[in-house]
Amino acid sequence: MNQRETLPPTADPISRDAVDAPVAAQADAHAAEPAAPLQTSAPASHRAMGQSHIHESARAQVAGAAHYIDDLPEVKGTLYASPILSTVAHGKLNGVDASAALALPGVRGVVLAQDVPGDKLLAAFAHDEPVFAVDTVQHIGQVIGLVVADSVMQARRAVRAVKADITPLPAVLSVHDALKAQSYVLPPVFVRRGDAAAGLAQSAHRLQGAFEVGGQEHFYLEGQIAYALPLEQKQWWIYSSTQHPGEVQHWVAHALGIDNHAVKVECRRMGGGFGGKETQAGHLAVWAAVAANKLGRPVKLRLDRDEDFMVTGKRHPFAYEYDVGFDGTGRITGLKLQMAANCGFSADLSGPVADRAVFHSDNAYYLSDVEIASYRCKTNTQSHTAFRGFGGPQGVIVIEAILGDIARALGRDAQDVRMANLYGKDDSDGRNVTHYQMTVEDNILHALMPQLERDADYRRRQADIAAWNALQPVLRRGLAITPVKFGISFTATLFNQAGALVHVYTDGSVQVNHGGTEMGQGLHTKVAQIVADELGVPLSRVLVTASDTSKVPNASATAASSGTDLNGRAAQFAARNVRDNIASFVAGLDTCGAGAVRFEGGQVISPKKVRAWGDVVKEAYANRIQLWSDGFYRTPKIHYDKATLTGRPFYYFAYGAACSEVVIDTLTGESRVLRVDILHDVGHSINPAIDIGQIEGGFVQGMGWLTTEQLVWNDKGYLSTHAPSTYKIPATGDIPAHFKIALWPEANREDNVGGSKAVGEPPFMLAISVYEALRNAVAAGRSADAAGKPVVLTAPATAENVLRALGRVAG
Repeated sequence: MNQRETLPPTADPISRDAVDAPVAAQADAHAAEPAAPLQTSAPASHRAMGQSHIHESARAQVAGAAHYIDDLPEVKGTLYASPILSTVAHGKLNGVDASAALALPGVRGVVLAQDVPGDKLLAAFAHDEPVFAVDTVQHIGQVIGLVVADSVMQARRAVRAVKADITPLPAVLSVHDALKAQSYVLPPVFVRRGDAAAGLAQSAHRLQGAFEVGGQEHFYLEGQIAYALPLEQKQWWIYSSTQHPGEVQHWVAHALGIDNHAVKVECRRMGGGFGGKETQAGHLAVWAAVAANKLGRPVKLRLDRDEDFMVTGKRHPFAYEYDVGFDGTGRITGLKLQMAANCGFSADLSGPVADRAVFHSDNAYYLSDVEIASYRCKTNTQSHTAFRGFGGPQGVIVIEAILGDIARALGRDAQDVRMANLYGKDDSDGRNVTHYQMTVEDNILHALMPQLERDADYRRRQADIAAWNALQPVLRRGLAITPVKFGISFTATLFNQAGALVHVYTDGSVQVNHGGTEMGQGLHTKVAQIVADELGVPLSRVLVTASDTSKVPNASATAASSGTDLNGRAAQFAARNVRDNIASFVAGLDTCGAGAVRFEGGQVISPKKVRAWGDVVKEAYANRIQLWSDGFYRTPKIHYDKATLTGRPFYYFAYGAACSEVVIDTLTGESRVLRVDILHDVGHSINPAIDIGQIEGGFVQGMGWLTTEQLVWNDKGYLSTHAPSTYKIPATGDIPAHFKIALWPEANREDNVGGSKAVGEPPFMLAISVYEALRNAVAAGRSADAAGKPVVLTAPATAENVLRALGRVAG
């Protein structure tokens, strides 16, 4: 059975005696083994795809033998840098006095904006962010320059002796102030379908509301780091913990004023990325390279945890206002929605993040008459960036909150309201076209959601919870099912391409290199499985090497959940080219068609003879047959008009649903997640264990965003929650006692590698079921005169915010 149940936590902030059954009855999880993967001729016993193979680095990671950048042997003469940070949210930079720092032992130099040999602005999309602060500072924590010394500690001590002369200027510190001042990093975007005003005017019922969701720190285990090594003839070797080596290459070359071909960027693995290393790893690499260029020595720059918090961007906080009309069943008949994203001081990836929030503000539901306004607000904080889901969670949560409010207003079960609003199963009723004009062709939620409802025993538990809440003086429970429909592809069409190299060596071993990066998600493992099946060799014969810009050029970021879709297919095509070369060679030996030659179980099988793979490889080499090849893949069918935000930006949708049960203490605001049941669609899984791990991790990370992970900036623009002592990610004690995951058994209806679907980001949004369950619990704990009114619960649902939603705390 493809399910996972975690052990109960030992920590119990809310008494278990008070929250035990009768409600949390154990239902059998709906689980099905994924069917055999597509596009392979090997029998199931020989296939690598579809099997739960161990992560390719797992043993090395457990043994501490997996190398990260800080584990690499350092070149003789390596220096260490530490950043000089702004202490003012917005101000005029008059000058920097580094004389005291330069007088300290071991200090080799100070690097400032004037030391950048190329463009003083980073090669970011909007070209609006300086390498180092030039005339002004834009947030507390902005990097003004570096101190470079013989040791890490010497550099960090010397930074404290640097004095920056800054004249404070007025700062914009909230999204509401930015809206008032019309302070934007990019122009607002508006998307309309039908006539929202008329739909609202003609609606039988109408609601207005507003709420906010906070940002989220990536909190990867390995912090941001880069190691820049100058080579001969103005060439460079950059080790970067990055999701996008190609962009790091471009940024470094741009800052140094040299061609891309002179810069090689390598990344064997990251200790987590979650989007935080998509663009912002490039900053570290540029800073280290500029320092190395000035001093003529290799330079390593690693941010400590506090610096990482202060310097780097987070998930974008959002503020929402909505006006919704609906009929007696809860079906939406008109919607006006305003979404304001707090982007920080520069654009970074805020444009596509906010676009994806617009694309996913429907989630799984048809919106006939809708008007969406998206504001990309500039504030004097860190420049916010990509984070798992990339704006999708901020879009999904608003429509789920609206539907929850509709259900309360009508006194109906929210599951029925959600089912009433789903996109159609087909185009028979005209309810399967999104507000951005993409047709939903593969909607499985009409079957998936009722299946989860049955498996989780939702209806009986709802009745039991209502009865239980009526008897409890302090505790209140809540239960909710929410779905997800997540579009897979980069919304910028040009990024939907990938390349790979496959080398078969004369001993029969196989080496693969592709443009994707490994950040713990198992991409290299899945790519190795795909190549192994294509060549019919055991998985142990396939090795995936470090991501390297000198091998696969112009690779897209490993992001948008498309790492396996793109790079796996490119590697499959490269392996197929080699296989076809060998098949043609064997066909010539045995006088048969090349299509009759099969590769499976480490053997090459023709109608006349069975040969060992290794023997065939040796013989092919002796006959000068090419045993290596490249592969290239570009996603079909997609197109997108950036000016109108219409088209088909996604190749397909990944679906899923989660049923979560929570309990709150109405006196303290404490909450606990008691039970979670998930039914998720990964198509035909390439590696079920890895996919389930991604679902678990994505859900828990989403749960953290909505419950405990609170970012707090004070009235000076200083991030007060900049360390584990004040910023709380979920721990083992937060995992629900009942946590079951089942995989939907259907293959991807689009021609994707192995019939699989992407799994990295979609499960994150399943955690919105926790937020909705909390709002249901709050509704059950409010006074009678609040019945039917919207529940305004600011996320994350900390104890204080829960008490505010209950009306127990002002503000």
